[in-house]
Amino acid sequence: MMIDLTEIDEFAGAVYKSMCRYREHLHMHPELSYEEYETAAFVKATLKEIGIPDVRAIGVTGVIVMIYGDGQDENDRCLAFRADLDALPIHEENEVSYKSKKDGIMHACGHDVHTSILLGLAEVLFRFKNQLKQPIKLIFQPGEEVNPGGANLIIDEGGLSNPEVSKMFALHVFPDFEFGHVGFREDLYMASSDELHVEILGKGGHGALTGQTINPMFMGAEFIIAAQNYINSNSPGDVPSVINFGRFEALGSTNVVPQSATIKGTFRTMNEAWRETAKLELKAIAERVSLKYGGNIKLSISKGYPFLKNDPELTKKARGIACDVLGEAHVHDLDLRMTAEDFAFYSHLVPVCFFRLGIGNKAKGITYNVHQSKFDIDHNAMKSGLKLFYSIAFLLDP
Repeated sequence: MMIDLTEIDEFAGAVYKSMCRYREHLHMHPELSYEEYETAAFVKATLKEIGIPDVRAIGVTGVIVMIYGDGQDENDRCLAFRADLDALPIHEENEVSYKSKKDGIMHACGHDVHTSILLGLAEVLFRFKNQLKQPIKLIFQPGEEVNPGGANLIIDEGGLSNPEVSKMFALHVFPDFEFGHVGFREDLYMASSDELHVEILGKGGHGALTGQTINPMFMGAEFIIAAQNYINSNSPGDVPSVINFGRFEALGSTNVVPQSATIKGTFRTMNEAWRETAKLELKAIAERVSLKYGGNIKLSISKGYPFLKNDPELTKKARGIACDVLGEAHVHDLDLRMTAEDFAFYSHLVPVCFFRLGIGNKAKGITYNVHQSKFDIDHNAMKSGLKLFYSIAFLLDP
């Protein structure tokens, strides 16, 4: 059946005011990964006010909502939309009325925006549920920012079943675009992410007595260079890969060789077979450097998110809807990104489309990137996010 969005658009205009209130509340009360108890309670209370009966907890601090149209039930496959709930350990430097009330914790990645849009979507879909072509599942997910990723909790607790999810969508704020604009990319989009934790044990002593010491800093430096050379030289030509190190700590002095050192880094790529091969070789490099110096390098790899792959057909359809409802001039292509996102776990199980929502406003100075202490959004951006979400929900064929 053909859906006329005119009445829905008018209703969504009123819902926008609610979304602004939601976002300001959530921004003032951020919570870290897997600690989103107040956030989950706020989400549940809001959904109760909307009148949605089918709401349940999942993943301790997650929430799942089901919205059914006439004649639909848990035996029908559903369309899913996901938002993440957690904030970051960042002290906010914005001077706004909705500034974080929790020192050292801030919604600097826009998850408060994602959650507010999904709450707005819940209100729109519930109001017009009898026009839905298929049931809708809304997933408010904890722990996107920290391994092992809250998506794993949702999946392990059956969040993609009962009813079964056939297709899945999520958006993410994107300061590079002005509000009102969105971006899509078919196929590979974001990288896998593994954390590298290196503990080096040498032999400390006087800096002048080189024959009596094993310098863990030399071992660490050689490991870093060898690891980088290996990844750069052996990564398959069509597979983007990055290895980088952000911390090297050894507490010696000008004439004191420290006993130990630690290194922290990241390895990212877009091919699972190469990912595993590379991690095995990184451990082999650690062993070879250990033997060469007579010390010991312990490399621990915390397995993170897989690469994120947007289903080409689904993404093409979503982009087409975006062009229709937002205008082609507001829809853009996205470049590959070596950043990571735990929505990737879903992308290996069901067809997904993960797109970007412009939230910037250069005229108002809203230009800071995510994970920065002055990150903020133009609230008008949520209008576009909501409109695209409900347009997909009502217009996409099962």
